[in-house]
Amino acid sequence: MSKEADRITSAQQTLDLLHELSQLLNTQLDKETLATCVQLIESGASPEALAAVIQELRREQAGLAARGNVGSAG
Repeated sequence: MSKEADRITSAQQTLDLLHELSQLLNTQLDKETLATCVQLIESGASPEALAAVIQELRREQAGLAARGNVGSAG
């Protein structure tokens, strides 16, 4: 197996482990969202700031759902 293939396999295994941990902690983050978060953190984003944004988005979504506005057009 090439170095690049090893790197991809390792990254996938790491993402799988992160997703398992995410499920155990009931974070409600899917693999795609976790991968995006990892990329943002690797690019220099603050993990604390990222967590705060996710929490705020969830609050907004809950507020919209409570008002019956989730998924409605316009």
